[in-house]
Amino acid sequence: MPARTCLFMLCVLVSSLQANANELQQLADASRDIISEFSSHLKNALTAAIQEGGPVNAITVCKTRAPEIAEALSREGWQIRRTSLKVRNPANTPDDFERKVLEDFERRKNEGKDISQLAYYKMKEVGEQSEFRYMKAIPTDELCLTCHGNTISEAVKTRLDQLYPGDKARGFRAGDIRGAFSLKRIFQRKLKGEESIQPDNAPLPAEETTGEVTNSP
Repeated sequence: MPARTCLFMLCVLVSSLQANANELQQLADASRDIISEFSSHLKNALTAAIQEGGPVNAITVCKTRAPEIAEALSREGWQIRRTSLKVRNPANTPDDFERKVLEDFERRKNEGKDISQLAYYKMKEVGEQSEFRYMKAIPTDELCLTCHGNTISEAVKTRLDQLYPGDKARGFRAGDIRGAFSLKRIFQRKLKGEESIQPDNAPLPAEETTGEVTNSP
């Protein structure tokens, strides 16, 4: 193959990889914006609920408002939810991808990584479609401990037992990973061959500025 042709093909490949990286970055930026909006709305709702009727009232508000906020933000093809290794609502049980990322978040936290910087995203091929996934760890703060900590009140325990009989989301301490925001967006196209930048078993990147594109089986 002539050197000029090889150089041209290399330039095309580099341009394609740059375009794919730009698309990934745009999707990651959009994910962070959605998470920021979700967090703000939910925190405001919970703070107001506690002020109006105490922690017990906040439990009811969280049960109704969180799904409503998620539904409102699940626009333009986005799906958003929260998940955890210790779920309160069984409907939020992590899938295989989410569990793998959550476990990696825990490992990196134990290595001293800043929880607020733990995030992971990837694009993968699923059948005839492409699927973008983004996850960001949720730190356990003081507000969370009201209903998820070690010393929750009897009134809170009673209400939780009523609403969530299988609740596993208790016993957290400040600085723990409460769970993660999980976003998904489906594209009606298959990946191009050159988008396979990293293998599917590549180490999970933990910094917000990283991600991967991969063809998955």
